[in-house]
Amino acid sequence: MKRRQFIQAAGLAGVSGAAAAAFPAPAIAQSRTELVVVSTWPRDFPGLGTSAQRVCKRIEELTEGRLHVTYYAAGERVGAFASFDEVASGNAQAYIAADYYWKGKHPGWAYFTAIPMGQTYTEIDAWIKYGGGQELWDEIADGFGLKCWAVGNTGVQMGGWFNKEINSASDFKGLKMRIPGLGGDVLAKLGASPVSLPGGQIYENLVSGAIDATEWVGPWNDFFMKFYEAAKYYYYPGFHEPGSQLSFGMNKAWWSKLSKTDQAILQAACNEENARMMAETNNNNGAYLTKLIKEHGVKLKKFNDETYDAFGTATKEVMAEVRQHSPLAAKIDDSFNNSLAAVGAWSGLSDAAYVVTRNRVLGI
Repeated sequence: MKRRQFIQAAGLAGVSGAAAAAFPAPAIAQSRTELVVVSTWPRDFPGLGTSAQRVCKRIEELTEGRLHVTYYAAGERVGAFASFDEVASGNAQAYIAADYYWKGKHPGWAYFTAIPMGQTYTEIDAWIKYGGGQELWDEIADGFGLKCWAVGNTGVQMGGWFNKEINSASDFKGLKMRIPGLGGDVLAKLGASPVSLPGGQIYENLVSGAIDATEWVGPWNDFFMKFYEAAKYYYYPGFHEPGSQLSFGMNKAWWSKLSKTDQAILQAACNEENARMMAETNNNNGAYLTKLIKEHGVKLKKFNDETYDAFGTATKEVMAEVRQHSPLAAKIDDSFNNSLAAVGAWSGLSDAAYVVTRNRVLGI
């Protein structure tokens, strides 16, 4: 290299080096956005907990660290039911929870997890994405400074664990049962005493006799809660949560400041986990139901028609009361039920009819 070329190259290198020294650290620091996520689930709990942790890891991967996620399970930063206020206030940027926990703030929140006699996973997914559900979710969330995406589903839930047989609706009178959401309001109509407890407190209350029964999710999740040690009667199908939608609820002011790219990545990560969790749950429920029955002597029982009809009558009363809360509650209820009628009718002719017929033919 000639002397003049060397000096010019050295000069450029010096400028480049000075720029690198001046900008990299601050630029990197400024480009990284902190995302604190609080959850209503125990850490490492199979299904609910591991799904929440997985989507947080996925967000970091997809943004290549631009969104630096710090995840807190229930009780690690705030209590499970304090997650909503932690995010609405801006103290954390997002929660992963079941939005029916917030029905005390507005009963319309319940529709975006599950309502009694409501939609299955495929039905609520259709409503949220194509039936106007997301727009209504945005409307109710906006009133609390939030923005929510669907981030998982546990499908049709079991009816619950009981320390006695349920032969009629009258058996619910005086029964203390852990059951949140509007499902708890339905059982209250039948004379039960519904109790709302976070997941980490259910087992101890069931074992001690503080509650007589509990619902949770399904065989896979319930197996790890060890409810079979305190209650042997396991009832199906649950009327209260036929397709429990989970929520990734963000502080809207924080969300609004993100780039369009990062907003799209967050939505994509939530969509991915929404499908992934349901597939994982379906894959595991059958195997763990077998374990519960064969290894732990659990007695699988089906609610009889009389009892289920009573659930239906009480559900109609509860939902009528919800509609009266506010114009927004009535608006959400109308949209939800219009979608349920249309998509539900098709589900009855397609998935439901096929599965029943196929299982009969194959002897499943």
